Amino acid sequence: MTTGIAPACRDALARWLDHMRALDGAAENTIAAYTTDLRDFIAFMTEHRGGPQGLGALAQITVSDMRAWLARTRADGIGPRSVARKLSAVKSFYRWLAEREGFEPTAVLSARSPKYTRKLPRPIATDAVNDVLETVRDGARNDWVGARDVAVLTLLYGCGLRISEALGLTCAALPLDNALRVSGKGGKERIVPVLAAAREAINAYAALCPFAATPGRALFVGARGGPLSPRIVQKSLANARMQLGLPATATPHALRHSFATHLLSAGGDLRAIQELLGHASLSTTQAYTGVDAARLMEVYDAAHPRAGRKSG
Repeated sequence: MTTGIAPACRDALARWLDHMRALDGAAENTIAAYTTDLRDFIAFMTEHRGGPQGLGALAQITVSDMRAWLARTRADGIGPRSVARKLSAVKSFYRWLAEREGFEPTAVLSARSPKYTRKLPRPIATDAVNDVLETVRDGARNDWVGARDVAVLTLLYGCGLRISEALGLTCAALPLDNALRVSGKGGKERIVPVLAAAREAINAYAALCPFAATPGRALFVGARGGPLSPRIVQKSLANARMQLGLPATATPHALRHSFATHLLSAGGDLRAIQELLGHASLSTTQAYTGVDAARLMEVYDAAHPRAGRKSG
């Protein structure tokens, strides 16, 4: 919807989205969400302020206007987490726009985000992971599909990959070595070690896959040879989950949580796990693995360059 958006404002929004794609490496689903958030925001301001919102009007938005928008958003039944995401998108756009148009964005940037508790999937027990993999293999319509789904899930659990990272791999990764280069959020690359079980699962799938493994082809493919959809993997795991009586929290993403949690419980270093997961912040890894604050401070104290030093 572009109603109430002046051409100059529409062009600015398009340029900002291009900026997010090019410099920040935002994924297309993120770009789509940002587009909707900003258009809804501008549409509200058009109604609230009684006129089309060009660049000049946007620069004059007040604290009161922001409170009215947040109140309407919450009144529409949108949850705190979604409201926080919308506000984050609006603030990001305003920071960018203010630098180019030379206005003061404090009224927008000072708006407070609602507090919410981030819900994370519960880790899956080790024996349950093995049961899931066996059930997924046995429930597939043919051997190569079963091997494919097991290989994907093994990468999530054995290497801590996001499902988008696993499905983003190409056949150039073959033959799999002891380490794998992964492109994560924002296009940031990291190196993750590959366990023997993951190599075996990938090799088994590659040997059975009926489609030629050309370097540029997606490693994991669907029934017609195109890139595998994450929905197929989610459905495969959901079927196994139902057969095994596992909770609805047993999702592909929960396997990544399980990787981190099980590694930590086995004595893994929290900072090393942070690097393996591709988290920008150690606090994210803390929440991911359920680490308490005391353990987190131990890691900070051990890693901080001034740790253990006495002031002269």
